[in-house]
Amino acid sequence: MALALRGLEPKTTDPYLAGWRLRVVPSLGHLPLPMVSNGAVDRSVYGWIADGCSRSTVKNNLAVLVRVMEQARRDGLIQSNPARVKGWQSEYHRAEDELDDPRSLALPDWAALTALADALVARSHGTFAGRGEVVVFAACTAARIGEVSGVRVRDIDPVNWIWTVRRQTTPSPGGLADKRTKGKVARRVPLIEEVRPLVAQRLLAVGPDPDARLFTGPRGGRITTAVLRDATRWDEVVARLGYEHLRRHDLRHTGLTWMADAGVPLHVLRRIAGHGSLATTQRYLHPDLRSIAEAGRSLSAHLSVVAGPPKPPGAVRRVL
Repeated sequence: MALALRGLEPKTTDPYLAGWRLRVVPSLGHLPLPMVSNGAVDRSVYGWIADGCSRSTVKNNLAVLVRVMEQARRDGLIQSNPARVKGWQSEYHRAEDELDDPRSLALPDWAALTALADALVARSHGTFAGRGEVVVFAACTAARIGEVSGVRVRDIDPVNWIWTVRRQTTPSPGGLADKRTKGKVARRVPLIEEVRPLVAQRLLAVGPDPDARLFTGPRGGRITTAVLRDATRWDEVVARLGYEHLRRHDLRHTGLTWMADAGVPLHVLRRIAGHGSLATTQRYLHPDLRSIAEAGRSLSAHLSVVAGPPKPPGAVRRVL
């Protein structure tokens, strides 16, 4: 690694090493070096995008991977550098287009969600039920798959049924901070009645250890979006069910859409989603509600123009 990163300044090596440890190794570290192909790198990149990584984060991940693989090529371990992939930027254009109408990405109802979860479990090796539980939990809490796989016992309030989604804001034990958090603090998400038995069952199964994870794979590992896709044959299952364009991140769109349709106030929905801008949350409102809200803003703008600027004291004369 020292040879691969030689010549870089510390301000560059820090995010490179963070990306290497947090995303590159979990995505590709299980493969022997000669088996890291262009296709494997492509799938990893699309997995990072589906996880919600920013464009700069994906770029840093690829940059450090390119350097490491280039060093392996110079050492004669591989013939070509498989990390030099192109075209991944176009995935962001598609994601931005979808965010103009995130409601279109949501599952229609509870029956569709449970049918999807059951189909994924049935298609996965060993029919491990935990993979379906992750899907249901993510949709009902409007959370990302990465957040669900990281939930611990201490994050669950079984009295008020609230999940505290914690974000890493301090350097990790390795001295590197996760840039994706951007300093955001924890947010709180309600656990609806439909998922409370599932959460209670998981709490009972993992025991009282506050750092124990609730949702893990059959071997105790984290269920990332890439693992969920590969283990459940996600693409095949969603295509068979008629949701060809459904991605793991769209489970979050499902939860936020359902909450908006249930009448959750906009400012509360924004806090649950963790959105930085209210405009982002407004996209989940029903079109009829958006038009009503727009009518209110138009009226406010009209009244502010009619009223005009306030007149200074003494400018009004008394008429006798």
